[in-house]
Amino acid sequence: MTVAREPGVALWRQIARTVEAEIASGSHLPGGRLPTEAQLSQRFGVNRHTVRRALEELSRSGLVVVEQGRGSFVAEDVLEYAVGTRVRFSETIRAQNREPSGDPLDLRETVADKVVATALGIRAGARVIRFERLGFADERPVALGTHYFPGARFPGLLAALREAPTITAALALVGVRDYRRRVTRIAARLPTAQEAELLRMARNRPVLVTESINGDEAGGTVEFGVTRYPTPRVQIVVES
Repeated sequence: MTVAREPGVALWRQIARTVEAEIASGSHLPGGRLPTEAQLSQRFGVNRHTVRRALEELSRSGLVVVEQGRGSFVAEDVLEYAVGTRVRFSETIRAQNREPSGDPLDLRETVADKVVATALGIRAGARVIRFERLGFADERPVALGTHYFPGARFPGLLAALREAPTITAALALVGVRDYRRRVTRIAARLPTAQEAELLRMARNRPVLVTESINGDEAGGTVEFGVTRYPTPRVQIVVES
């Protein structure tokens, strides 16, 4: 397929329009890799400089993300994940007209290291319940969370987490009617190989990492969580 020259319209702009139309039609899916510059050059019968100019235009418009050394990708819809005093994964996802789901990866009783113990206000070596879960929005992974709960305070929580569809529902089964966010720390780093695989992202793109502490109405600490979010698929919005 070559590009027919239109009077007054540059070849690179015609190529950009064609690729843009293909993205709009679903021929190239969000997050998917586009053909290489060499492949596009051969397809349209132009030199690589012309193709590169078209991709630069699509990148400026936000439709395409160009990654040095990896190629060009269709930009993904950004999920705004709100962090306030009352954070609920399913509610946040549904609020943006997407369907939430989760895949439990690990659920077991273990002992608290110094970091977990300090966050939960218990002694190091005390029993904790560790729950790791991969959260999805419309079947795309958006959050990899590791949650810790004080085992001595919630003796029935391990079984509740196995049965309940959400963490909120599991906590309700052991008497926690409501809980709220006390502290949220946000940082960024490159993902590990396992994180990148689970979140379906490149190793050279950062993850946003939140460390959070949640407490109940009586002032007790309920949960310490560490969650990793893939960029640019997710951005965190801090609500006042």
